[in-house]
Amino acid sequence: MTGAASGIGAAARQWLEDRGDEVIGVDLAGQEVEADLSTEAGRRDAVAAVRRRCQGRLDGLVAAAGLGASHVPVERIVAVNYFGCIACLDGLREAIAATGGAAVAVASNTALALADFGGPLEDVCLAGRESEALAGAAEQGGPRCYVVSKRALIRFVRREAPGWMRAGARLNVIAPGPVRTPLLTRDLAHPEIGPRLEEFPLPAGAPAEPQAIADAIGFLLHHPYCSGSVLCVDGGGDAQMRPDTF
Repeated sequence: MTGAASGIGAAARQWLEDRGDEVIGVDLAGQEVEADLSTEAGRRDAVAAVRRRCQGRLDGLVAAAGLGASHVPVERIVAVNYFGCIACLDGLREAIAATGGAAVAVASNTALALADFGGPLEDVCLAGRESEALAGAAEQGGPRCYVVSKRALIRFVRREAPGWMRAGARLNVIAPGPVRTPLLTRDLAHPEIGPRLEEFPLPAGAPAEPQAIADAIGFLLHHPYCSGSVLCVDGGGDAQMRPDTF
């Protein structure tokens, strides 16, 4: 479980532990594995530590570590949200396949609604050219970096999921709308980003609680036939923004 210290990650951890699962948490501090997923060294250390703790057999992975649109420096948004996430997915794939398990990556419904927002930087990420991607990200604003990272993550999952399934494992992605987390609080407090977030449709009338997202993550972790799925859990926001696109 990456990003296990707070927000969606902490809620998903609680959901799993309430059902008797043993969880290996990964975060900057306060978890079984302390690592910085914005760096290559941190990702290697995190993957190696999890492999040691699980002895090469992992029932599931929730890749929930992420930074919001208001984070600075902005290039770290791409480093963590995309490159940190896929490093853990790739690095732990064999351990998950050993048990016939599943992985769930946490994206965002904004990545679906803003399909043309990312531009060429998405493809640079997907090509694995991290230094070029981070240099490009540094020239963009935080919202664009956030959407790029989450769109590239969804595309990665969709591309990789068939191979995972053939290997006996499942890979899916969840796309939440606004969720009451410290990340959302920081973004809403930003003088430019906050008002833009307030403009996004939210038919439910209020952000979700983290536990609601954890429930959906649990569903994807345990469903034997979901593979490559992109599950919106956003109170109807995506349907309102894209009623004829799916």
